[in-house]
Amino acid sequence: PLRYISKYREFVKHEAVKNKSQWKTMGPAKVAVPSPNDFLQKHSKEPKLAPKKKEEDGKKLLPLSVPQRTYRPVIRIKKNFINKNAVAVIRGVPKKPRPFCVDTRQGDKYPLEPSGLVPKYIKKKNYGVTPKYVTRRNEEIKREEEEYEASVLEQLKKKAMKTLSDEERTNILKALKKNWEEINHAYQGLPVLTDTRYKKIHKEELELKLKQLEHDIAAIEKHKNVYIAD
Repeated sequence: PLRYISKYREFVKHEAVKNKSQWKTMGPAKVAVPSPNDFLQKHSKEPKLAPKKKEEDGKKLLPLSVPQRTYRPVIRIKKNFINKNAVAVIRGVPKKPRPFCVDTRQGDKYPLEPSGLVPKYIKKKNYGVTPKYVTRRNEEIKREEEEYEASVLEQLKKKAMKTLSDEERTNILKALKKNWEEINHAYQGLPVLTDTRYKKIHKEELELKLKQLEHDIAAIEKHKNVYIAD
């Protein structure tokens, strides 16, 4: 196939040659030599005022109009500015001297206000006031603590201990004593000789159960009011 050739090729070449800058060519620039007649004249660069307009077509200006009877001229009162300024100075508040800070022996000074030595921050209206977000956060924390305490109290109420009635106390004592009698009867029926490991372990278990039952029976008999948890 034939090679592609753009139809704008000649136009691009022509524009490139036409717009070619002078400083991109070799040799000195071709500049027209100034004419000797175009020399700088005196007052040539000063702005020229527009010519004064003459009366057009011989027209004269209209005469001044006569003021009406109701016209009252404005009376201008002459002011004595010297006395006025003197009174203002006498009655005025004296200006405070501008504070300066001297930091060298030679007396180099600079204004005290922009130096950073003046405590401007502590003189603000909102200085020492707790920010709103801190107050809001403290209220949220306090509310969460109250909710947690309420939930803990509710759980404690649910797990509150109740007292045993006399009937329940006597029934528990009877059951413990009956259990003790049964275990004691089994303990009395053990062989005298405990020559095996199983016999030793069984004897120790029965002794521990008897001690625990005796402790429970003594604790219930000793205290009239017994509290138990749910």
